[in-house]
Amino acid sequence: MSDTLHYHFIGIGGIGMSGIAKVLISRQFSVSGSDVLNNDQTKKLFNKGATIFNNQNQKNIDTILEKFPNKKIITVISSAIKKNNIELNYCIEKKISIKHRSEILSMIMNNHESIGVAGTHGKTSTSTFLFTMLDLCTSNVSGIIGGILPKYDNNSFIIKNSKYFVAELDESDGSISNYKINLGILNNIDYDHCDYYKNIEEIINSFKIFETNSKKLLVNGDCKIIQKHIKSDYKWSTVNVKNINYSLIPINQTTTSTIAHYFEQGKLISKLEIPIPGLHNLSNIAAAIAACRILNVDFDDIKTKISNIKLPLKRFEFKGNIKGRTIVDDYAHHPKAIKETIKLGRLFLNEHDKYKRLIAIFQPHRFSRVNEFFVEFANELALADQIILTNIYGAGEKNINNISSSIISTEIFKYNKNVKIVKDNNEIRKNFNHLTRENDLIINMGAGDCHNLWQILTSQKY
Repeated sequence: MSDTLHYHFIGIGGIGMSGIAKVLISRQFSVSGSDVLNNDQTKKLFNKGATIFNNQNQKNIDTILEKFPNKKIITVISSAIKKNNIELNYCIEKKISIKHRSEILSMIMNNHESIGVAGTHGKTSTSTFLFTMLDLCTSNVSGIIGGILPKYDNNSFIIKNSKYFVAELDESDGSISNYKINLGILNNIDYDHCDYYKNIEEIINSFKIFETNSKKLLVNGDCKIIQKHIKSDYKWSTVNVKNINYSLIPINQTTTSTIAHYFEQGKLISKLEIPIPGLHNLSNIAAAIAACRILNVDFDDIKTKISNIKLPLKRFEFKGNIKGRTIVDDYAHHPKAIKETIKLGRLFLNEHDKYKRLIAIFQPHRFSRVNEFFVEFANELALADQIILTNIYGAGEKNINNISSSIISTEIFKYNKNVKIVKDNNEIRKNFNHLTRENDLIINMGAGDCHNLWQILTSQKY
């Protein structure tokens, strides 16, 4: 089959697209792709033998057709690729087969005992913890994760003919319905992706399809929306023991770890030291442990290996220290995620005297999300000592309602006067000494290009 098919990815540098492309290369398929950005993922794919184009136009397709005249070309897209994309439209004109990334990922997963991690929040962390534990305990797992795992410095992991395959499944565009899963994991349900879903009911219906398509389903028993709308085979909790299959109840937390009691079917099994702070992370770890147990991984093996788990990058990732200020990167871009991130930041301030203020830098992501949640964003961000907002990262959306970051800052100002709006990371660099002070803990949050801040701060004088 690999001799007769060629896969071409439009937008190959994306975290989800690049992971799939790497898997196909490992299975001896020829792969090419285009992206307007040249990032770490496109470089890694080029080094693995992929043909990479640093633009998106018709010539790319002509080149591929000439290079692989005896192969069927399959173009792979994500929902980020708009209908007016020149390269995509040329593929349509040439009658080239076009597949959504979810269809290719589903095809890959069907060759294994598949484990799909879904939910509004925490998918990347949960799938990271689960993949790591299965790798350490079984050495028999492959996977595609929506983030970079520092232990492996990668977002895809391949063992030929591995028993298990862990994948993070995206609900943002409704494509979650394309998967048939042996074990589904549902972290939580919340309203998000306002560009695609009109209301929470539509999101619930999307996850109900995921429920139907999962042979076994493990859910977060602490999520009220899940309790009301989703039927499951197994539940985990970090709050309750009664009527819960797997519980991880915290008894002490610090900035380096959480101590918790682990229960199965209401029976105390052991005390565990989790090497990651934050109660939201504890829930994600509980999900990973529960999934391992459902897959018959020995608990003593889990207890021995759990000290090796790490958060994926951009999840409260300490970048370093500049002029006595500590910079942390976090992917939080929904009010609920910002709430947990700021709570964790407060834990650091309470435990370490060296931190005097908590500074939140936030790049809002998508005009539709800001329009829907600007009050909720303000409520959570106002809990920082100082808030710095940058311009909204549109992610390809049109700003039809003329939304700007000022809609958030106006709300924040009602509760916290220490809020400023700047254009972007370069303006933060120029005014860094005035915006921040020595001994600040600075959390840089968002899902756009805000994570370039550390590189900008460290590569230029200011």
